[in-house]
Amino acid sequence: MQTILGANGQIGEELARELKRNFTSDIRIVSRNARKVNDTDSIFSADLSIRENAIKAVEGSEIAYFTLGLPISSDLWEEQFPRITHNIIDACKINRAKLVFFDNTYMYPQDGRILTEQTPFAPVGRKGRVRQAMADMLLQEMKAGTIEAVICRAPEFYGPGKTQSITNTLIFDNIKKHKKLKVPLRDDKLRSLIWTPDASRATALIGNTPDACNQTWHLPVDDNRLTYKQFIALASTVYHAALKYSVIPKLIFKIGALFNNRVKELQELLPRYEHDNIFDDSKFRKRFPDFQITTYREGITSIANE
Repeated sequence: MQTILGANGQIGEELARELKRNFTSDIRIVSRNARKVNDTDSIFSADLSIRENAIKAVEGSEIAYFTLGLPISSDLWEEQFPRITHNIIDACKINRAKLVFFDNTYMYPQDGRILTEQTPFAPVGRKGRVRQAMADMLLQEMKAGTIEAVICRAPEFYGPGKTQSITNTLIFDNIKKHKKLKVPLRDDKLRSLIWTPDASRATALIGNTPDACNQTWHLPVDDNRLTYKQFIALASTVYHAALKYSVIPKLIFKIGALFNNRVKELQELLPRYEHDNIFDDSKFRKRFPDFQITTYREGITSIANE
């Protein structure tokens, strides 16, 4: 059996579909209010911040995928994420399950350097420090040989369905609302965006590839990196509309943070938008040369057709 912990977000749902398509029909869905994704899924509703629940959730699993997300709150992240991570690691050790840990890039430096699997952690802000603590916790166990695990790391999302990201919020949600699009800080810096179904497909593939274990993997992105200016120009051709946008300067975000808690929580993520964001996925491409990566045109077209 393969178990998805935190399975009812976009990544978890796409992962469940991919596992069913290509790997197994014996899938357990775990979340606070678990719901089936495939008709053959089993479900287990649990609060994974409680150790006994985590152990029970992983029981009988060959592979456990950690895809759990929390609302974008530094207080909540500091309170919940390290405890949940510790519980899941313990649960996998006790049940002798392989852990596939889905990760983000918050712990990386927020500047223009090329990001590889060897890039030293240099988090900016509280949420970045939490994500570093989570990754470090697992890396220490992997180094000690106490757990069989793999880290799958993704840059910023864009995608269909209920994909949550700054790009989806400021660009695609505003297209749907017929509002002017927004771009954070700069429209002339290269972005690395991952199509959420690709992220899930690649995670399933890595999880089911034995020689990929006990490593960190950058998940694949379209290597035709675009600036937001170019990305919106491409979207304009797909939507057959002259999509207008404005660039939100840092001062507006600072003012907004005084009145809106969500904008306040975004402050630590903004430095990445001042620089080119080059997420190197060459390790994955070399190991899995036949993996079909969704191009930006294909992804945008899929969103437009929803």
